[in-house]
Amino acid sequence: MSAANNRNKPTPAFIGASWVALLLGIVTYLIGLYNAQMELNEKGYYLAILLYGLFAAVSLQKSVRDRNEGIPVTFIYYSLCWFSLFAALTMLAVGLWNAGSLSLSEKGFYGMAFALALFAAVAVQKNIRDLTMFKDDEREEELAGV
Repeated sequence: MSAANNRNKPTPAFIGASWVALLLGIVTYLIGLYNAQMELNEKGYYLAILLYGLFAAVSLQKSVRDRNEGIPVTFIYYSLCWFSLFAALTMLAVGLWNAGSLSLSEKGFYGMAFALALFAAVAVQKNIRDLTMFKDDEREEELAGV
């Protein structure tokens, strides 16, 4: 493997920290939902927002990186990724704004756990893609006899 490629390879510490942050964000958000004094349909709303937000963040990260690497991404898909991320963030903000039964600290808790989960999902997806790329490069070098 070339020195330039090795320099950009994610370190085990960053990979581990990304996974821990993702699990911490998701698990704390879910524990908060489980313990919340709200109707089941409200809990479902916040769960759906978390799942939608995670998918939107990962899809956006992938489409941005694909475009950066010259891999074709349609404008409609790229736009939908941005729209979906903003929609998930807006839905969370509106839901928390209108949640009269939640204290400000609970609202902040959900907002921060959501933000942590989304950020970590992007980092985990980036690490998975980078590691896959490095494994593919190593296989090509082995086949070429380098």
